[in-house]
Amino acid sequence: MPKLNAALIDRLRLRWVPLLLAVGLNGCSTYYGQLALGQLELLRQRQPVEAIIADPSQDTALRQRLAQALQAREFASQALGLPDNDSYRLYADLQRPYVVWNLFATEEFSVEPLQHCFPVAGCVAYRGYYRQGAARGEAARLRLQGLDTHVAGVEAYSTLGWFDDPLLNTMLRRNDEQLAALIFHELAHQQLYLPGDTAFNESYASFVEREGLRQWRASRGLVEQDQQGRIRYRQLVELVLQTRERLATLYASELPPAELRRLKQAEFMHLRQGYRALRDGTWEGDRRFERWFAQPLNNATLLPFGLYDRWVPAFATIFEQCAGDWPCFHQRVAELARLSSDEREARLSEAQAERQNQH
Repeated sequence: MPKLNAALIDRLRLRWVPLLLAVGLNGCSTYYGQLALGQLELLRQRQPVEAIIADPSQDTALRQRLAQALQAREFASQALGLPDNDSYRLYADLQRPYVVWNLFATEEFSVEPLQHCFPVAGCVAYRGYYRQGAARGEAARLRLQGLDTHVAGVEAYSTLGWFDDPLLNTMLRRNDEQLAALIFHELAHQQLYLPGDTAFNESYASFVEREGLRQWRASRGLVEQDQQGRIRYRQLVELVLQTRERLATLYASELPPAELRRLKQAEFMHLRQGYRALRDGTWEGDRRFERWFAQPLNNATLLPFGLYDRWVPAFATIFEQCAGDWPCFHQRVAELARLSSDEREARLSEAQAERQNQH
């Protein structure tokens, strides 16, 4: 199977500079070293999707999946106003189930994440590792310091336009529609990314993903999606966020550590009871979240919830104000990104309230 040609590698070489600078700025840091090596190895594995599709010696199922993904990729740029580059027109088989494993951590009595700041991406609530063992090892080290930790596998991530991101074998775990949605989501990060504001970035990308998938389905003559799964996920998120709010109130009290630990565990027991009530009640036995509840729960396991859809209704309002015009929408979001954090949140809150009043 052919590797990327020399001309393409030459074209990409200048884009390696920010990553190499990040490594240089941190000396011989083992963590930044594994980031650089992991990213460069991923780049080395890329192959043009069209070449794989045209090669009859390749696995038939893989060629069909990539052909479907390529159609979604074309739709993303032609219909959704997303970047038109070589991202997701390349493919890499990493021979592992996830591309990276993210490590989240909090103090024992806090629901606020330990923040990690990077030269390009800004500050985020996790650190990513290209090897599961490295993530677990660092998690064990942090637990010895008394911190709560959580390691989660990630199917894809965006390099924010610094590189041509490939389709990955890890992404093919999803069905064709879920894969299309993931492509829309990751390309949205290339379209616009505001360093340090995870809720803004993820909510924007999540709206593009959802509305993009709706339009993608309509373009293929498919009926509207059943919203049951999304409704149930939203109910789960609300349950988790309520637990997080109660824990924040608990941790702000002046109770002794032993009592805090007891009440902390009681809150996680209450969360499990709330889940079982939903599962066995209105969800009619739906066990799709069973694996998540089977793990040990702590402050860190709650961190990812709420980040991906906090401002989705606000972005839906902006999209409606633009009469469904994608270039107008992306421009309006870019204008929000240039505001101060307080003004941006105020504008989003206004759009959110408007949406709620309409519905």
